[in-house]
Amino acid sequence: MSKFIIEVQGIVQGVGFRPFVYNLALKLNLNGYVNNDDKGVNILLQGKKNSIDTFLNELKNNPPILSKIDNISILEDTSLDDFEDFKIIQSANQNNKSTLVSPDIAICDDCIKDIENIENRRYKYAFTNCTNCGPRYSIINTVPYDRINTSMNDFVMCEECKEEYEDPTNRRYHAQPICCPNCGPQIKLYDNFKNEISNNDSIKEIAQKINSGFIVAIKGIGGFHIICDATNENAVKKLREKKNRPSKPFAVMFKNIDEIKKYTNISNKEEKTILCKEKPIVIVNKNSNCKISELIAPNIDRLGVFLPYTPLHILLFEYLNNPIIATSANLKDEPIIKDVKDIFSKLSNVVDYVLDFNRDIINACDDSIVQVINDEIQILRLARGYAPFSYKTSNKFNKNNLAIGANQKSSISLGFNNNMISSAYIGDMNSIVSMEYFKRSVSTFEKFYDFKTQLIVCDKHPAYETTKWAMNQGKEIKQIQHHYAHALATMAEYDLDEDVLAFVFDGTGYGDDGNIWGGEVFISNRSSYKRINHLKYFKLLGGEKAVKEPRRIALSLLFDNFTIEEVLTLDNACVNSFTKNEIELLYKMWQKNLNTPLTSSFGRVFDAIASFSNILQLQTYEGETGLQIEKEYDENLNESYSYEIINTQIDLSKAILEILKDKDKKVICSKFINMIVNIISEISLENKNLKIVLAGGVFQNKTLLEQLSKKLKRKFYFSKTIPLNDQGISFGQLYFQN
Repeated sequence: MSKFIIEVQGIVQGVGFRPFVYNLALKLNLNGYVNNDDKGVNILLQGKKNSIDTFLNELKNNPPILSKIDNISILEDTSLDDFEDFKIIQSANQNNKSTLVSPDIAICDDCIKDIENIENRRYKYAFTNCTNCGPRYSIINTVPYDRINTSMNDFVMCEECKEEYEDPTNRRYHAQPICCPNCGPQIKLYDNFKNEISNNDSIKEIAQKINSGFIVAIKGIGGFHIICDATNENAVKKLREKKNRPSKPFAVMFKNIDEIKKYTNISNKEEKTILCKEKPIVIVNKNSNCKISELIAPNIDRLGVFLPYTPLHILLFEYLNNPIIATSANLKDEPIIKDVKDIFSKLSNVVDYVLDFNRDIINACDDSIVQVINDEIQILRLARGYAPFSYKTSNKFNKNNLAIGANQKSSISLGFNNNMISSAYIGDMNSIVSMEYFKRSVSTFEKFYDFKTQLIVCDKHPAYETTKWAMNQGKEIKQIQHHYAHALATMAEYDLDEDVLAFVFDGTGYGDDGNIWGGEVFISNRSSYKRINHLKYFKLLGGEKAVKEPRRIALSLLFDNFTIEEVLTLDNACVNSFTKNEIELLYKMWQKNLNTPLTSSFGRVFDAIASFSNILQLQTYEGETGLQIEKEYDENLNESYSYEIINTQIDLSKAILEILKDKDKKVICSKFINMIVNIISEISLENKNLKIVLAGGVFQNKTLLEQLSKKLKRKFYFSKTIPLNDQGISFGQLYFQN
């Protein structure tokens, strides 16, 4: 007879781990127990050695689908204790929290069958869940993940739910949000004047409002969505006007995968990703028969699509006539709204009706966004279904590190023991409300793990709100250069601990010389970096205003290469978008360095290309120029614009002269992207012994990555799980090693 103590760490709570262990132990005639504590799951096994070996093999190779095992430790138990059966025993608390919080997971097929079965007691119940699905992160106050530590603590289980909850052979065993119509959350429907609308079927009622062209707010797992009929031109136009969102794409939720196929062209991998348990928004190609409103994703050939991921959404689609826009309910530069009172105070002028329920959202969480590149998923926004994200490091942190990222697309990451844990997407730190949400997120994660911050890692930008916050905390501070942190994030994902050749292309970031970087080539490792190449500096005419006006970037590049007299005679879309007086005024600014900071940003060059090719002269959302340039790319055009690498500088002067001779936007966009591929190829050839790392928001450009895959004759690394944009900065900051 053998006896072993097994400790399992990772995402092992709230994912059906204990009933899995219990049923496996019974099957193999093993005695002992299993329990949770704040580190993970503890198992004691007593029985035949070959049965224990079989148990361990099954545990390692076929654990519960929602679990993620980071570590299994096995110790022989020499105590004299003897066990006559196998039990699940009460959770223990050791006051040393390190168990990982599970993300929220989309409704499973079994629960869908329950709500569709008229004989089932959960028929048409909007909060049906089980151990394999439902809310986790969004309802938890702290670990261990027990009902008392969640917002379900307000709901007392009925006898039938309690029986399921206590039955280890039931799939709802210890499903903390377990409930039914008799004991669980209930729905309320309101108009935008806060008047409750009494109705026996509020879901049917609000679906009929959507079908009639109204704009509504509906509470989901991690926050409210603003919803309207995606085929109703007037409703979509009204939503754009009321949200003051002229052209930024909306995501569209469809009833099922067959409906998505009617509107888009999707690959097998994209279909699998749309159907996966996380149910993210997936960016796919529209098809030529796309009947949804052109206003949903204007001037681009992509569409963000996703499927219903809660019972409430599935029930809603029983009564809907068409796909729906489902976009985050928030004001510009503010996080997603999670409380109905904020819907009334901030968005009553946007929505006509509100569907709420009385289970509190403790931790707000947006929808995740992904795309598929070369048959692999790339996460663009890490949130519902994927976050919190955890990673085990080979080296222990000698201090508790809190990394707080950048100012846009913010996230936080914690480093302690062998753990790196990254939060869900927080958002842009451009408002007081966003900063409050950021501070709450820090408090939440500190509470999850009884984490006491010893070192704060932040960006070098002195004007970032996160940097200012860090400086006021009275803690030890480490500042990491923005683009170096981007490189470190990709290195972390692949556990690269060596010198690499890092191409870091993005829109903005504070450089070591005080200029705005964004077209950087580093030789970097975990403790240092050397800037070996960068895009030749050019001026941002009007500073931040130039980011919103691509024509200002293009004009600045013209001033670098022509006299004012020559510029005024050019017949180009950029020049033609200004009056003569405006050009002369901007030239004086350029000449006298008045509000014209220097930048080496490749993201801004994308803006200039959009202006030169007359795609757009003013942009209304970040990345708009990149998406429209992608749309115009023709892979049959193999030509490229010229450039020079002079000392350390990548000089695009020759390219600017050549661009002015081309009038076809497809030619301009194709030759521009080919030029970036050639620049990366040339510099890579000069550093043959180094692994290639790509980082920064520019490499979210699917076309660019696909062309690099075809034309770069070497393997390269780019982040697939950690977003390449600024959300990944905090994770990169953690990976730095003194």
